[in-house]
Amino acid sequence: MRVPLPDADRAELEVESLLKIVLVLVVLLLVVELIESFVGLLLGPLQPLLGLLVIVLIVLWLLDRI
Repeated sequence: MRVPLPDADRAELEVESLLKIVLVLVVLLLVVELIESFVGLLLGPLQPLLGLLVIVLIVLWLLDRI
């Protein structure tokens, strides 16, 4: 019994296309890093309070107080 081979051109991807995909992913990573640093600078001292606020809201929601 002969097993059919998968399509050979299904896995073909040009190097230029792959490089474009990698370039877009790197640019997205840099944008996310920049946004994270700006948010960290703006909300730096308030981050522990925001975390505590989120915890309190979740507990209140679980206890049906909200």
